[in-house]
Amino acid sequence: MADQPPPQAPPRQLQPEPHPPVLSLTEAAHLDPTQARALLGTKAASLARLAGAGFPVPLGVVVTAAAAADWDQAYRRLHAVAAELGNPEQRFAVRSSAIAEDLAGASFAGQYETVLDVRLDELPDAVQQVVNSAASARVAAYRQAHPQAVTADPPGSGGGMAVLVQVMVPADAAGVAFTANPVSGDRDEVVITAVRGLGERLVAGQATGEEWVVRDGQARRTRATEQAITADQAGQIATLARRVHAHLGGPQDLEWAIATDPTLGGSAHGAVGGLWLLQARPMTALPDPVDWTPPAPGYWMRNLRLGEWLPDPMTPLFADWLLDRLDHGEQQASRAQVGATLPFPHAAINGWYYLATPALSPRTIATTLLQGRGRLLRFMRHAVLGPSRDPVAADRRLLARLATQWRTELLPRYQRLIQKGEQQLPTASPEQLGEIIDEVGAAAGEQLWSLAVVGGAAWKMEGALARFYRQHLAPTVNASVQELLVGLPASQPDLAGHAVQSLDWAHPTAGELGWPPPRPSEDRQRELAARRKALTAQCVSALGDRPQLQARFQALLQVTQRYAVLREQQARQLTLGWPLLRRCVLRLGETLRADGVIDRAEGVFFLTRAQLDTHTPLQDVVGRRRAVWERQRRLLAPLTIGRPPRLLAKELLGAVEAVRTTGPTPEGAIVGQPASPGRASGPVRIIHGPGDFNRFQAGEVLVARATAPAWTPLFARAVAVVTDGGTLAAHASLVAREYGIPAVVATGDATTRLRDGQQVTVDGGAGTVHAHS
Repeated sequence: MADQPPPQAPPRQLQPEPHPPVLSLTEAAHLDPTQARALLGTKAASLARLAGAGFPVPLGVVVTAAAAADWDQAYRRLHAVAAELGNPEQRFAVRSSAIAEDLAGASFAGQYETVLDVRLDELPDAVQQVVNSAASARVAAYRQAHPQAVTADPPGSGGGMAVLVQVMVPADAAGVAFTANPVSGDRDEVVITAVRGLGERLVAGQATGEEWVVRDGQARRTRATEQAITADQAGQIATLARRVHAHLGGPQDLEWAIATDPTLGGSAHGAVGGLWLLQARPMTALPDPVDWTPPAPGYWMRNLRLGEWLPDPMTPLFADWLLDRLDHGEQQASRAQVGATLPFPHAAINGWYYLATPALSPRTIATTLLQGRGRLLRFMRHAVLGPSRDPVAADRRLLARLATQWRTELLPRYQRLIQKGEQQLPTASPEQLGEIIDEVGAAAGEQLWSLAVVGGAAWKMEGALARFYRQHLAPTVNASVQELLVGLPASQPDLAGHAVQSLDWAHPTAGELGWPPPRPSEDRQRELAARRKALTAQCVSALGDRPQLQARFQALLQVTQRYAVLREQQARQLTLGWPLLRRCVLRLGETLRADGVIDRAEGVFFLTRAQLDTHTPLQDVVGRRRAVWERQRRLLAPLTIGRPPRLLAKELLGAVEAVRTTGPTPEGAIVGQPASPGRASGPVRIIHGPGDFNRFQAGEVLVARATAPAWTPLFARAVAVVTDGGTLAAHASLVAREYGIPAVVATGDATTRLRDGQQVTVDGGAGTVHAHS
């Protein structure tokens, strides 16, 4: 047998050369990305990659998790490398860089310790402080809430904590930047928040920061606080953010700082304009982009008619059921009075109610006129156009009759149906509950039609009075025309139990919340009435040598005051049926809860009407729809979409501009519609809903998206009111007048441009809100 060759040793496995426990970012920039993350942690690996690509990242050192094997050696290496980064007096920022940090689904933002302004000899203690923070209770709780973070560590990484040590940037301004709008999901916007000095105040929640939105190279400040950066600097930050987004391949959450100190030790690439990149991580929970394109061409309005009463997105059951019944009642009233219905399309755009101007083609007009047999023409002349052109004639020829009909027919029928429903409710079957909702909802729609036509004439008449005032009285009488409409008898604010936050029945009424019924003090009412009467006498006197104008003024003033009161009375009665409607729906929800379809009765508001008959579990459906609704609530819904028809623009905008007092607008002021006269200053308090009511203090400026009758208690404490939505005839406008406080409505975005505690001056006559620096 031939000799066998001697056995050969297995080939030697080449082991990767071990990396030192401390690496500079410059050295780390050459690592493979996967290897870099396992060794350096997510934050440091990302910054090393960006530094290597030429981004202005401050020089730094990474103490890897492997340093724990020999801290003494690691600290000697840290001291040597860090000493080369700047002058002997250089200060450092020491931050965490865990493997499971800055992930797309779990950022761990603010969970680990950060130590700033650290001297070279203090680095070992600062590094140990950051490492020890990984064992804190808050990090454990965060990991439990984000289980994906536990499995995020790459194989072989050990899941350790690396620590990033960087040259401290002595920031003149700092903040964060998102390369997509975190609320709307719009990928074409960069949203920047900035504070003066170090960004730690912002990250720690100690400051709100000013906010900028940059789109198509144009920077717009949407919240002014401390004048931290300029528009040019916002543009530079947005450009940097876009470059990082492109390099890393997705929407990013950046931290940045601007420092003009020439002694700062920085990257080899430097920082243009003193702008430094401190951190970049994927944005978490970024919603899909929001598109505000309506379902059809036209001019779409959010805060007119029904939309004025819907300050939030609609819940599914309201949109699917009660909205339909309100529409039915409105059409029923229109056919009864006009003989036809005008096509006012409406739609939910991202959950928000929008109303479109009628699509009046020649054929539609001809058909509608034939249906109305002349009544429509009379209605258009005296109820639609008449109040702004000749209020006295409109009242005499049509509106007075419609107002009487509301008092004697529509309102009593509505009250009878509510009373009947209350009697049936205790023993009503699900089918009977549905019938109650159908009947009461349709009757409420009739009320809404009358409010839109009769009460809605009030703002048109106010515009007519304002035009007369500006032409014949303003040169000699120095006051706002709106002072002629305050302190009117029978218009004092009230808070009945049926007062609502919204027509959407998902919201509890004032009675359920147990709010006390505040009223303005009698002394204040007498003061407002005396002021109104004195101004009236002054106007009459100014027209004394022109008897025809004097008589016209008195008639115009009388009819305008009467409809201002009538509008408020109709608005109060509109929601009489809401406590009954809510109890009926919650009874249906309780039945579904008992059958195991939903977990809580309130979940019924997130179903559709057809789903009320199911026995299939729908807890997941309710949860998904509620989450969508909550996300939609955070959107800044535009007040209008599209361009208004010429006639509509003339009517709406003409009335507003006629009421507005003249004078220079302060630079940077928020401009809305003048709603209640006067000037007042005070700190801002942004109120989103009843949960915030207890935070509102006397002497503050109430800032909200919109107010509704259930918000009336706050007016007794407010020095002024500012809303995103609303009109001259909105709740905020009318109630503010009765409390004698200035109000500005229809600002569009005051809730995002102002912040709690910010000092502002509200000019209700000019329709401006000026923030003090």
